[in-house]
Amino acid sequence: MTGKIIKGIAGFYYVHVEGKGIYECRAKGIFRNEKIKPLVGDNVEMEVLDEKDMEGSILEILPRSSTLIRPAVANVDQAMIIFAIVKPNPNFNLLDRFLIRMERQHLPTVICFNKQDIASPEEKEALRKAYETCGYRVLFISALENEGLEQVKGILAGKTTTVAGPSGVGKSSLINQLAPAANMETGEISAKIERGRHTTRHSEMIALGEETYIVDTPGFTSLDISEITKEELGQYYLEFVQYEPYCKFSGCAHITEPSCGIKDAVADGRISKVRYENYKVLYQELKEIKRY
Repeated sequence: MTGKIIKGIAGFYYVHVEGKGIYECRAKGIFRNEKIKPLVGDNVEMEVLDEKDMEGSILEILPRSSTLIRPAVANVDQAMIIFAIVKPNPNFNLLDRFLIRMERQHLPTVICFNKQDIASPEEKEALRKAYETCGYRVLFISALENEGLEQVKGILAGKTTTVAGPSGVGKSSLINQLAPAANMETGEISAKIERGRHTTRHSEMIALGEETYIVDTPGFTSLDISEITKEELGQYYLEFVQYEPYCKFSGCAHITEPSCGIKDAVADGRISKVRYENYKVLYQELKEIKRY
């Protein structure tokens, strides 16, 4: 029998089988011996051990189309990062960290700003200008007022999307609007593991429709990018690419060097000053990390 892992907790994997429901499974010891860990999003072959109690065993992990390390999830097509426009105001440093991480993992990313109903046109336009010029698709929605959700559904349709964002930005409200039945599915799992209702401590896959899934990931307040070097950082700022040929020095860090194409573009308003200031902060942070 073939199914998809929609959640994994403490060695148990919850496998959704179309038309049957959710099975609580253990993975065969061979995975541990070969140091292979099943991931949320994995398509698997499983055998049923107890049909009445919906228990099974994972026999094989089917080939993955993609693998993300952070968050750990398989077979994802794109990412959607959710921030509020106001209340709370966006943490641009945190947003850029997320974008850097997704660029590093070669995953297309859509930026979704929630709470547009309480934001000014000027606030929206500033965000659009800052991030659309980088090549990212930017959406403005209100999960509370049900505004812009059809556009979101269109972007998600036919794909598996990992959805992430800081706590308090309305991510759960959006997911509840997109998938009203998600609480039922979550409750089914919660009953099995005898834990509290919906928890965001673990990644969880939710079906929205045919071939359409979202992966709800835990809210975060910080993101570590220490695995990259300061020399790599610039390549994850997509808007830098077209201006780097105008840098006088090869290997320009775009910080203190004269005749820098990036700094000129910032001064002319072609690159967002907010993005560039974050770049400098992150560059300094990476510079201070000791490499052994």
